[in-house]
Amino acid sequence: MSDSPLPPLKPIPIKDRLTLIFLQYGEIDVIDGAFVLVDKSGVRTCIPVGSVACIMLEPGTRVSHAAASLAAHVGTLLLWVGEAGVRLYASGQPGGARADRLLYQAKLALDETARLKVVRRMYALRFGEEPPSRRSIDQLRGIEGARVRKMYQWMAQRYKVQWEGRQYDPDQWDHSDTVNRCLSSATSCLYGLCEAAILAAGYAPAIGFIHTGKPLSFVYDIADLFKFDTVLPIAFQVAARQPPEPERQVRLGCRDIFRQQKTLERIIPIIEQVLAAGELPVPKPPDDAIPPAIPNQKSIGDVGHRC
Repeated sequence: MSDSPLPPLKPIPIKDRLTLIFLQYGEIDVIDGAFVLVDKSGVRTCIPVGSVACIMLEPGTRVSHAAASLAAHVGTLLLWVGEAGVRLYASGQPGGARADRLLYQAKLALDETARLKVVRRMYALRFGEEPPSRRSIDQLRGIEGARVRKMYQWMAQRYKVQWEGRQYDPDQWDHSDTVNRCLSSATSCLYGLCEAAILAAGYAPAIGFIHTGKPLSFVYDIADLFKFDTVLPIAFQVAARQPPEPERQVRLGCRDIFRQQKTLERIIPIIEQVLAAGELPVPKPPDDAIPPAIPNQKSIGDVGHRC
């Protein structure tokens, strides 16, 4: 019997968590075993770190070593973002990844036939119809881009928002129009949620299929499957109202729609579905693979969690 009065800490499955929260202007630490945000006046706000998928850290936040360690242990992704979440600077991995799933993902991405099958499945899920036959990935990407631009125009007309295209300069954020600022804030929320799910499931955010060559290529691939059904309507609705703090209203709206549509429950099954379309077997560990010196205890967390 263990001498500890508390049971072993185990991660909560990603589908059972809250989606994401934003923190700013305070120091994040662990006090009396709890994850807290301490503001400049010393007021403590407890954060249920173990039941949150992703925490967005805006400017003005400092994170202690103990807080980062606890977040990693319970599988909560920390993202360092710009004001209102419009830029992503860095992320802290929520628990680790499994080598077999990384090899599987990489094998699919490197096999041109399998990669095309994955891309075609993504296209079918996104638009509700099979893509044109005998098209390359570049051709499908072009077709997708044209359809996406039309969808932006349609949503702008639906919500009566003036639309001059998806354009903004991250270095001159205040010069962007309201709708583009709302769209960037909305997609940032979705990217954070998708990255948390991808890492929790044991995959790599950088190994994409439609998007390639960027640290979050796979995040963009998966987020595109949910974007027009979740966060973009929120962005256009807020832009149409022209509130004093549009980015904040977008974040609150995204949080609510993630809960209503149970987005976290859907992301990992969708990942498995699109990768299975490649029709390649999951690689088995080599016979001479060295097991961990201290085996992980059985956990109720997702497969990518170390704990």
